[in-house]
Amino acid sequence: MSSPKEEAVSPSPGPASPGIGTESLLPGTHWGQQELSDSDGDSTLGSDAESSTASITSSILKYRIINGRTYHSESVTDGEYWAPNDEKQNEVLDIFHHYATLLFDGELHTAPITNDPKNVIDIGTGTGLWAIDFADKFPKCNVIGTDISPIQPSWVPPNVTFEIDDYTKEWTFKENTQFDYIHFRWLNGTSKDWAEVYKQAYRYCKPGGWIEHMDTSAACYSDDGSVSEKNAVVQWGKVWQEAGKRIGRPFDLLEQNLMEDGMKAAGFTNIVSKDYAVPVSPWHEDPKQKELGLFFQVLWLEDIEGVIQHTFGNVMGWTQEELKNYAHQLRSELKNPKIHPYTIWRVVYGQKPLDA
Repeated sequence: MSSPKEEAVSPSPGPASPGIGTESLLPGTHWGQQELSDSDGDSTLGSDAESSTASITSSILKYRIINGRTYHSESVTDGEYWAPNDEKQNEVLDIFHHYATLLFDGELHTAPITNDPKNVIDIGTGTGLWAIDFADKFPKCNVIGTDISPIQPSWVPPNVTFEIDDYTKEWTFKENTQFDYIHFRWLNGTSKDWAEVYKQAYRYCKPGGWIEHMDTSAACYSDDGSVSEKNAVVQWGKVWQEAGKRIGRPFDLLEQNLMEDGMKAAGFTNIVSKDYAVPVSPWHEDPKQKELGLFFQVLWLEDIEGVIQHTFGNVMGWTQEELKNYAHQLRSELKNPKIHPYTIWRVVYGQKPLDA
């Protein structure tokens, strides 16, 4: 039986803030008209021939280059992932792993998985830190991490395998492959059809096994009126949402309930959904919320230009000057203690019926 979705607990009580609707989306030219403040301080890889895993070849390592930043090879997938895969962006992924671990008080999952999992897969593993930590915690568990870029370390626990694979295409693991736990995290804007992705996951999930997905819509809110529609932190989510519509890969997973509805349609039961309201800068008085805000601020400030280069530039048509102006304004707001924005992370997990 599905449990009711828990309401997000706002970090600061007060009037509701603007939502993520794109009716008030500002063009890139807007940011050049603003008065800027001075606060800106400017693996082990699998080779199963029966899977869709590609071997490490020169074609896979032939990355796309956009304004000096590298992106995944088009030989791996015909999709366009919005983030770079170079060292600077990989540092962002590492910071995010520690941020998510802090959010869950050191736990790597919230789903009530077995204490003795045998086979686990981390979809879109990135730099592989979650898979590595999970393998360390469960040394008898076979852990697979998949991604479209070979950016994972080679020195890893013996029970970890990294594979180059595009999860948005048909999953072609061996028919007898059964995972005790299937993990997704921060993959918004990467799939055209989440319902189909969850169907694929259901196919390879062990009866009684679990699926878990953590994601965000990129929208920012404030409960005390300290941000408005014209703030860069609010426009952030609006631009991503509009870009997602243009490329057919939604960033508004939360607003459309794509995770909950998709898992249910795939056949998963015992579905639980929980929202976490988290500051995006260290303005909160609560020690844990303040630390989470600091982590998120660093996460955001580390590589704003790299994150928006492809989507805001190639998809939305912003110029390099507009990207620079927007990034400057966003940095200024994130460093301003007088504004109190927060974002929502949602975790949804479900179980494959024992009799399936």
